[in-house]
Amino acid sequence: MRLLFACLALTVLAARAADSAADPALAARIARVESGLLPPARLTGAPSEPWTIARRLVVHHVPAVSVAVIADGKISWARAYGFARTGDSAPVTPDTLFQAAAISKAVAAVGLLSLVDSGQLTLDTNVNTTLKSWKIPPASLHSAASSPSVSAEPVTLRRLLSHTAGLSVAHFDGYAPDSPRPTLPQILDGTAPATSNPIRLDLPPGSKWRYSAGGYTVAQQLAVDVSEETFHSLLRTRVLAPAGMTTSTFEQPLPAILALLAAAGHRADGTLVPGRAHIYPEQAAAGLWTTPTDLARFALTLRAALDGQPSFLTRATVTAMITPPLADSHYGLGLGIQGTGDALQLAHSGSNEGFRCSFVFYPRTGRGAIVMTNSDTGGALIPEILRAIAREYDWPDYRIIEKTAIPLTVSAVQAFSGRYERENIPVLVFRLNDHFYIRIGDRPRFEIFPQSDHEFFTLDSPDIWSFERTPVGAVTHIILRSSPPQLYRRLSVPSSPVRATPRP
Repeated sequence: MRLLFACLALTVLAARAADSAADPALAARIARVESGLLPPARLTGAPSEPWTIARRLVVHHVPAVSVAVIADGKISWARAYGFARTGDSAPVTPDTLFQAAAISKAVAAVGLLSLVDSGQLTLDTNVNTTLKSWKIPPASLHSAASSPSVSAEPVTLRRLLSHTAGLSVAHFDGYAPDSPRPTLPQILDGTAPATSNPIRLDLPPGSKWRYSAGGYTVAQQLAVDVSEETFHSLLRTRVLAPAGMTTSTFEQPLPAILALLAAAGHRADGTLVPGRAHIYPEQAAAGLWTTPTDLARFALTLRAALDGQPSFLTRATVTAMITPPLADSHYGLGLGIQGTGDALQLAHSGSNEGFRCSFVFYPRTGRGAIVMTNSDTGGALIPEILRAIAREYDWPDYRIIEKTAIPLTVSAVQAFSGRYERENIPVLVFRLNDHFYIRIGDRPRFEIFPQSDHEFFTLDSPDIWSFERTPVGAVTHIILRSSPPQLYRRLSVPSSPVRATPRP
């Protein structure tokens, strides 16, 4: 690990030297970001102790991260750190390709909307009237969408792109390179060799927001049927080339000549994804290979159109993209939407097998960043980098939060201490030198801080650890309330907790 850290540090120093020669002020800003990674929270009144990118790559077991920063309406800088594959000697560069995963939806949405601009599609008519090679089947008799009162509500392109069409299948796992790959109709119907469920209508269209990669796969079929082109060719002509995304492609599998430029995906245990990356025939939902710089070009294209500047997009197209169809939704057409005015934020995250990434853009102020990693653990690193960028470039979001820890008596802490288990993985809770820690299995310990008489927080994640008691006060188990809040992990504790003396 020390050798890896040393190699990463040397690549950062070399890049800094080049930047300093070209633009000392910019070099200083980049250096502050590189050495200014922050946790989501700090104790009230306590100073923050920032980390370096090189160090956090090692801590999070992320082989590589690539970053592009947008400032003052232009791409300010792009930098890559680490290695395309664990064990490689050649470092990644800003031109290294990563899987964009669900960020593909934003780019795909523009491709579909360009067909609206050209009159080949409309946003608010029933897509079954345009689909040729496949139709959305009627809703199941047992689904909410089958009610006669909503039978007249159509599945429209606007609803497909905004996740309000009522269609199923939230996520696709992709296919190993050596496994059989289904056709698009086989994916839509969930027939072999597809490994995902059929994409079906099971909620009333337009009734609520529910994330559906399946809806984007229907939109992909719609684009193919209307254009009579392959999807990757259509998107290259209508979006990638006009936006200047010269190294990006929706081709799946990745052509051999581009595979030489691509990072390999890694799982949480550090092992390589078999075949380096999964293949996603669900191209609109998850199939884009790209770089942060190309996605920054895409963001700036949206801004130009929104400002009425000459573009291959119309202002109406981008306005539709950033307008959520449902009042209680924060998702437009292909992009998450929050804030107003200068704080208007367009965002999307992505999660494919072995890849994690994030897109954040403030179109009114021309600020933003794209961060892409080649590991399932990259989701922990990305917000740390975004907080460093947010502080340096004065974003309205991604601010560090101050938290207050309350005092607890020694007896209260001792009531929580002991050995817990989850799926046979030991969890130790212990007090050491007036601090309170948790260790899960063989992982390093981490400190937790009391916010109530039974709830504890950490400084490097939004998780809350809640110690649950019986009516007579005996601690029985811990509930880990993770983010997003619907994800829960329950830790069971023996009736007589083991009072072990844990190592530091």
